[in-house]
Amino acid sequence: MTMPAIDIEKLAPEERLQLIQDLWESLRSQPGTIRLTSAQQVELDRRLDELDRGEAQVMSWDEVKLELTRFRGQVST
Repeated sequence: MTMPAIDIEKLAPEERLQLIQDLWESLRSQPGTIRLTSAQQVELDRRLDELDRGEAQVMSWDEVKLELTRFRGQVST
């Protein structure tokens, strides 16, 4: 497969973001083609085991949004 040459440095930030989105969508449409590395599989298994044992720290989506809002406030000040 021949890939067209793209001079990323010449792209505007919005064009770069669009390229990232396009690439992500192309991968997301074929999830079975992306394989985890062995390190990723080990970490995923560790986290699932922790969750199964009831030892995982979990947050609701509302809690996550609140944390992100707080973090954003710390970064911008």
